[in-house]
Amino acid sequence: SRLLRAVLEPWCPVPFVAWPNAGLPGWAGSMDLVVVLAPSGSDAGTASAVAEAVRRGCQVVVACPPRSLVAEHAEGRWTTLLPAVTGDQLATAVVMLDYLDQVSLGPRADAESVAKALDEVAVSCSPHRDLAVNPAKMLAIALADSSPVVWGGSVLAARAARRVAESIRRASGRSAIAGDAEHLLPVLSAAQRRDVFDDPFAEGADGFRPMLVVLDDGTEEAVVREARGRLQAAAGPGE
Repeated sequence: SRLLRAVLEPWCPVPFVAWPNAGLPGWAGSMDLVVVLAPSGSDAGTASAVAEAVRRGCQVVVACPPRSLVAEHAEGRWTTLLPAVTGDQLATAVVMLDYLDQVSLGPRADAESVAKALDEVAVSCSPHRDLAVNPAKMLAIALADSSPVVWGGSVLAARAARRVAESIRRASGRSAIAGDAEHLLPVLSAAQRRDVFDDPFAEGADGFRPMLVVLDDGTEEAVVREARGRLQAAAGPGE
């Protein structure tokens, strides 16, 4: 759902809300479209929210397995069911983006292009690929003794930064933060400069140092360039 919000924010021609709670907002009614991603289709809370949307007369579009708890509660005159046969969240989101493109509520979403890009990343970052040509392994080594500080300038890159930080925390149990430039600058500025002659194992040695990770999606707006420059200056050479 956060991926949908990030993609739609700069493009969607109508107002929309990403609702984080289990139920529907009180104002949702027959003039609203309720978009639901349910890869497993077995969540009782999601099924209850879908049933409430149908009861209120909302237009509903649900991506879920066709024979699931959510699908059963989604049955209604104004419901569109997008059958999902995988529990993968990204695949389900792409299916929904393709539908929103068809009804002119989202940008063009080519599922084949997305699948090709994911395959290319899987090949280039394979655990069986040599370190010298493996961007994932090189990044892992660079971040091994640091606390990642992840930043993205555009709307989509900022959402991706939060997802990356969340994934690092879940996979490693280490701290990783993401946020706007003004929130990350104090963290970078407060870090002491690295001395190459320091013994990392000496008593009192600093722990994990913050390292800036910039997600660059090619946006060259003046505000983005200025924020990126401030962050890189605060991180210093080699950070």
